[in-house]
Amino acid sequence: MTKERGLYDPIEPYATERMEVGDGQVLWVEQSGDPAGKPVVFLHGGPGGGSSPDQRRFFDPARYRVICFDQRGCGRSTPHASDPDVDMSLNTTWALVRDLETIRSALGIEAWQVFGGSWGSTLALAYAEAHPERVTELVLRGVFTLRRWELDWFYNGPAGRMAPEAWQVFCQPLRRAGRQPVEWLASEVDRRAGRTDPGDNIAAYHELLWDRDPAVASAAAVAWTVWEAMTSALSVAPERVAQSSDPRSALAFARIENHYFVNAAWLAEGQLIDQVDRVRHLPAVIVQGRYDLCCPARTAWDLAQAWPEADLRLVQAGHSVFEPATVDELVRATDRFAAG
Repeated sequence: MTKERGLYDPIEPYATERMEVGDGQVLWVEQSGDPAGKPVVFLHGGPGGGSSPDQRRFFDPARYRVICFDQRGCGRSTPHASDPDVDMSLNTTWALVRDLETIRSALGIEAWQVFGGSWGSTLALAYAEAHPERVTELVLRGVFTLRRWELDWFYNGPAGRMAPEAWQVFCQPLRRAGRQPVEWLASEVDRRAGRTDPGDNIAAYHELLWDRDPAVASAAAVAWTVWEAMTSALSVAPERVAQSSDPRSALAFARIENHYFVNAAWLAEGQLIDQVDRVRHLPAVIVQGRYDLCCPARTAWDLAQAWPEADLRLVQAGHSVFEPATVDELVRATDRFAAG
């Protein structure tokens, strides 16, 4: 294990494949660690964030069989959401839940640990609540349940007050299109007073991301993605911001995220917390940064209040999975579950 971040040493996959899961979708799937080890599936964030080599490093390779994959439309999966003719109607929460079952069955796994952060925690909860018999444990980080206030917090103003320089970047494409960015606090006052809905930045971005002018769509995608990159850690990582500026990956990331958010991820308001009784019998650890701008700690707290058996760890960190305090708690959780 490295001392730098508490992660296990880098490893390479022992198996990779492009798996057909239906709807014309082909997913990139890789396996690392011990083929006879404890199965765990890593659910990446976004949606649309894709998998990366460091995601394998939260698990002891001598004890875990680690499955990582790129969800529909992103990374090395096809069709890619940056393609102009991609059918986004095939990319939904419940399609991803079905994909997980397809992968699990194809790999001959009876039940597995589910590990997910940010959007990955959303998908982990949706999957576990639909198929609790297929889950051995849950490890959740930076909890996100797609309640309306969570979306408003990050995209309609409040988080921007904590990161004004990043918010300015996010608002630029809206202003170039002649739109006044929504400031959620004022908007909420208007809503409560019964005045006309002043709008929604997520909906406005949806139009830009699918604009027929590729330059408009690309600029919007980069701004959307850079906004998230600039607010995902206590200290802004220049390399992460640079990676987020790649037009093709940014377009896929922004389109997929926005597509899920304008559709509330096909979840009823509060559904994942309201239905937590379905998984309360499962061992679970929730690791949450106190200073998470993307997914505020209140969501993890609300989940833990409905799920008192879960082990909630509030740490001195922001949103990123790679902040030291977050890494320490996540690796401690996976080590404990591997031993138990």
